[in-house]
Amino acid sequence: MRDQCIRCGRELTPDETALYKKLVNRGAEEFCCISCLSQHFRVDEGLLYEKIEQFRRQGCTLFS
Repeated sequence: MRDQCIRCGRELTPDETALYKKLVNRGAEEFCCISCLSQHFRVDEGLLYEKIEQFRRQGCTLFS
């Protein structure tokens, strides 16, 4: 089964799933896409993409 956004139904990328786990709940089994997550946190999508790269550079194992 493919992961889909719980708000809009869009298919998720592995980075979106990892970001949701990092920012919301590491044990989550349902996830939001970048667009819906940015609306939830009231931040620009670009900031979330920057955070993905930051976490990756820091060696976070959630991000491949």
